[in-house]
Formats: sequence, structure tokens, C-alpha cells
Amino acid sequence: MKLDVIVFPGAHNWPFWTGQKLGMFAAAGIEVTIHPTPNSQFQMTNTYAGKFQIAMTAIDNVIAYQEGQGPVRIEDPDMVAVMGGDYGFLSLVTVPEIKTFAALKGKELSVDALTTGYAFVLRKLLERNGIEESDVSFVRAGGVRERWIALEKKEHAGTMLVTPLDIVARSKGFNVLARAEPALGAYQGMVAAVTKRWAKDNEKALVGYIKSYTQAMQWLYDRKNKADAIAIVRANISAMDERGADAAYEALFAEQGGLIKDGAFDMAGVKTVLELRAQYAEPKKELGLPEKYIDLSYFAKARSN
Repeated sequence: MKLDVIVFPGAHNWPFWTGQKLGMFAAAGIEVTIHPTPNSQFQMTNTYAGKFQIAMTAIDNVIAYQEGQGPVRIEDPDMVAVMGGDYGFLSLVTVPEIKTFAALKGKELSVDALTTGYAFVLRKLLERNGIEESDVSFVRAGGVRERWIALEKKEHAGTMLVTPLDIVARSKGFNVLARAEPALGAYQGMVAAVTKRWAKDNEKALVGYIKSYTQAMQWLYDRKNKADAIAIVRANISAMDERGADAAYEALFAEQGGLIKDGAFDMAGVKTVLELRAQYAEPKKELGLPEKYIDLSYFAKARSN
């Protein structure tokens, strides 16, 4: 079965390239094609519309659209997260001239969307470092790759980047002003998300996808495969040199804080996402427990097969 998966571009798609290269998806009877998204709104609306079957997206996006707090409304939203992906890997990165939070006053910061994703993390970091929202301006600049391109051109003073783009930025003289993890603690970032209606009709393919993805992750974490893994990522990101690939591997496949090795959810991290959404999202509403936005049944079947 063919699966179209919509993703944010970057090295965190390593498991896809690995699963394709080593035949893990094929062994499960599925053919996975990944499609880059320019921003979260495009990703979510087109997944709901059925153009893509699976979205690798921030769990905050899933919650936002389910609760009617996204940038656009979806009729009868029915999306759930079915597999954990990462812990966010979030850093506030600024242009070389900005070395302190105080220097951000009067400047523009870029986000994907003001109401979803990692914008709330940015707002919390600013709050904890004495910057009022009225001190800065927020501008929409697309997904993480688009925001890095804009930041590199110094179109904005700062943005939230994910690993390994923060490593790239630092190598070019940009500043990592703050990392999210020390400030927020546990945080669930990327997940695999599907509509309930599609999952119900395609259980075998979804279970096979989860199983194959996590098999690729296990292979990547095995350090005896590091050289082959680096060859895979460099074949898919032409601009990445050996040194950059090595740094990305060490960051993404670290036993503490890397991509989630077994695809499980960090429920404490999901609670942090909900707390931020409760504080910042509009319209204000009472959110559900983490289990409202997660369906563990497909993950359990993938683990048992």
C-alpha cells in the first residue's frame, strides 16, 4: 500500500530514508513517500482533507485543530497522535548581533503560526527572561526550514529552530540564546498523527508503518551502523558535509534526549504542551487529558507483532 507522509524538512527524517534504503517499509507491504510541508497549516489541512495519510507534526498542532484553536477551523476534526517522535529539540536562535534577551526588545521574531506549534514555547522563554510580548513583534515565516532561511538572511532577529539546524546556525555565528528543555522540562514535540477515519479503515498499513519506522530508529541507534547511517543522510541532504552529519547523528541519536528510540509517548511532555496551550491559546477553553489526543492501540499492535 502506498502511504503519503507529510513532514517538515530536515535530518529528523533520517528514519524514513533508512527504512526506505534498508527495505523495512517494503517488508511491511507499504511504500512510503515523504512530502515536505512549507508550514503547519498546509500540513494539517491537507492531512484532514485526505491528501496525506500521515502527518509527522508537533502534537500541539493535533491538539490545536481538535480544539478549534488552529489558524483555520476544521469541520468535524478527528485527528489523533499514534506514535511519539521527539522531545522538541527546540532552541531560540538569534542573529549574531543579538546576544541577550534584553537586546530582543523592539525586534521581530518569526514563528510558523501564532496559535500552534512552537510559538508558545517561544512566548514562555521570553516571559521567563523578562521580555513582555509587547516588547517584540511576531511574524509568520513558515516551517522551520523557511524560518532558518529567513533568519540566515537576517530578515528577523530570532526564531525557534530544531536540531540539527541550531548546530548549523551556531557554526555560522548565530547565537543559541536559550534551549527549551532546561526551561520547560519534559516536552513532547513531533508525533505521527492520523485521522481516526483513515486509521480505522487502514489498520494494517498504519501498524506496519509504526513497526517499520521504529525498526529504522533501532538500527540508527546502533552505533555500529553510524558510518552507513551518515552515508544515508548525506545522500538525502546534499548540503550536509561529513562533519555536519556526524554532529547531527550525535544529537539526534543520543540515548538521552534524542529522537524517541521506541516511538513511545512522553506523557509528562504532553502535559507540558497542554499547560502551554491552556496559558496562551485563544479562544480559552478547558482542554482534555493527554489521552484525548492519543490513540495507543496501533502502537501496541506494532509492538506485539
